[in-house]
Amino acid sequence: MAIEIATTCAVEPKDADGCFALGMTYSAGAGVAVDLIEAHKWFNLAAMRGHADAAQLRREIAEQMADAEIGRAQRAARDWLKSHPQPVPAPAIRAAA
Repeated sequence: MAIEIATTCAVEPKDADGCFALGMTYSAGAGVAVDLIEAHKWFNLAAMRGHADAAQLRREIAEQMADAEIGRAQRAARDWLKSHPQPVPAPAIRAAA
């Protein structure tokens, strides 16, 4: 079980689906201890990246959390974003007609 936990936590999500999957992992305790702060963080990141269901699950998790816990989750999401910036797509170059 310790190997499974280490593997789950070591995975860096590459997109909204990966963030959502980590939110599900922490909210359900699938191979890790249930951690609503981590679940909220990952659902928040997934929602920011456009995942359709993440915002709803983030709200549901928040209903079970104290305000201070939600604040910790939001700070954790901001910190993660600072250390994992998304590349800005290059502008499309249009040829003159």
